[in-house]
Amino acid sequence: MEIRDYELFEVPPRSLLLKVETSDGLIGWGEPILEGRAQTAAAAVRELLDTYVVGEEAYEIERLWQKMYRSGFYRGGPILMSALSGIDQALWDLKGKSLGVPVYELLGGKARDQIRLYAHIRGETPTETAEDAVKRVEEGFTALKGAPGNRDWEHLDAPAVLDDARTHVGAVRDAVGDEIDLMLDFHGRPSKPMAKRLATALEEFDPMFYEELVVPEKNDVLPGIAARTDIPLATGERMYSRFDFKPLLEAGAVDVIQPDVSHAGGITELRKIAIMAEAYDVAVAPHSPLSSVALAACVQVDACTQNAIIQEQIVHEDRVPNYLTDMNVFDHDDEGYIDIPEAPGLGIDVDEGYVREMATEDAWDAPIVTRRDGSITDW
Repeated sequence: MEIRDYELFEVPPRSLLLKVETSDGLIGWGEPILEGRAQTAAAAVRELLDTYVVGEEAYEIERLWQKMYRSGFYRGGPILMSALSGIDQALWDLKGKSLGVPVYELLGGKARDQIRLYAHIRGETPTETAEDAVKRVEEGFTALKGAPGNRDWEHLDAPAVLDDARTHVGAVRDAVGDEIDLMLDFHGRPSKPMAKRLATALEEFDPMFYEELVVPEKNDVLPGIAARTDIPLATGERMYSRFDFKPLLEAGAVDVIQPDVSHAGGITELRKIAIMAEAYDVAVAPHSPLSSVALAACVQVDACTQNAIIQEQIVHEDRVPNYLTDMNVFDHDDEGYIDIPEAPGLGIDVDEGYVREMATEDAWDAPIVTRRDGSITDW
């Protein structure tokens, strides 16, 4: 079964979908996006497919992965690994469909019957965020993630800023109670001193974990922050291979890693990262703020991975288009759990007609965020 052709579709809210076709007419789907850099990712996808994949045997996923990763001499990074990730997802989808089994069956079989999803919460004020949290709980989610209020922190900020964060998170905790898991996402914006202060200031609300207190370039400061707090630390959405995760795991500072199946080498590499993390007693909560295709790829890895604990998703939000013919595969119960899918490949059926219709939308651009003095900060 040879790879014969492919097609790319840039679709909202910020996705790039890849369709790969084989010599016997099978179609596989992947999501090789680099958010805000869709055309850059698309160029890399075409280059990798045309150079290393088209005309090759579709079953040889590991060989093709290694060829795409090693043969270009310059390895890794967000562009190449995001492109490789979506191709890898499509190859696994094809192989599963060809053999008539879900991808997780090809990776050792199920380790669980269900995986819990979490929902995002938003709001300009503590009251708005608390109201959104209550709405999500009423929808059946028992785990929520949101920002700790305003994230436009200065390098060294005033005590009032910490009070604002406590007010914001406290409003959510009061609204949903102690039985709901609450994750706080800092998006890497705090400086080292502010990360330390925020980690201490928000402990009283007992979050499930702190996500990306600092950007990956500052991962060396995480052991010091971990020594100051009992709250688990999580990071990894902007890390691109097991080689990136190796020093993080060896440092022993994080309790949860969050590799992204569309950036960290696809299903093949996500599985290897997760297995490596298990040896360090570190849990996996795959990052997935993308479409149902990327989510489906994550769930396949969750299914066969012992240390997977929870799954990010945005497909249950009103602003996200549904690119599947049947979204029931992601129906959750009243605690936010979904059943592991049993259909072949990624376990989904992509609505190609709708993908083509939506592919006329304008590209999504990452925001430019500035501090009060006009200096640029992380978004």
